[in-house]
Amino acid sequence: MERLNALLARELTLVDAYARDMAPLRGRMRVVAARLHRQGLEHVDALNKSIRGLGGEADAEAEEVEAAPPKDRSEALTFLYEEENAALAEAIEAAPQLESEAPRTLAAALAASHAQHLVLLRQGLGSGLAGSVPAALESGEEPPPSTPAGPSAPTEEG
Repeated sequence: MERLNALLARELTLVDAYARDMAPLRGRMRVVAARLHRQGLEHVDALNKSIRGLGGEADAEAEEVEAAPPKDRSEALTFLYEEENAALAEAIEAAPQLESEAPRTLAAALAASHAQHLVLLRQGLGSGLAGSVPAALESGEEPPPSTPAGPSAPTEEG
C-alpha cells in the first residue's frame, strides 16, 4: 500500500502544479494544460480506487511547492515538465514493486500517460515535432528542452 500511496502523493502534487501554473498559459497550450490537469484528476481517482480495492486506505498528501508561481509561459511549462518527469519516474519505479497485477498495470498506464504528457510539454516549450519524440525508454530523467519558449517558439495558437 505504501507504494500506491507514494504514487498518489506524486499525482496529487502534479494536479496541484497544473492548477497553480496554468495562469501564464494562453491559447492552445492552456487548453492542453487543462486537459492534462483533468487527466491528473483521473489518475488520482484511479489510484484511490486501487488502494480501496486492495482493502487499504489512501494516506497521501501533495508535496508543498517551494518555488514562486511562474512569471511566464516558459517558467510554467518548464515546471510542469519537471513535475511530469518526476511522476513518470515514480510510476516506472513503482510498477515492478507492486505485488498484484491490477496495481502494476495501473502504474504502467500512469507511466505511459506521463510520457505522452512530456511530448506535449516539449512542443509547448518550443521543440519541433522531431524534437518532441520521446526516448525509446523514457526514464523520467530527461531534462526540459533547451529551446526557450520565447519569440522564436511556436505561437500558442499554432
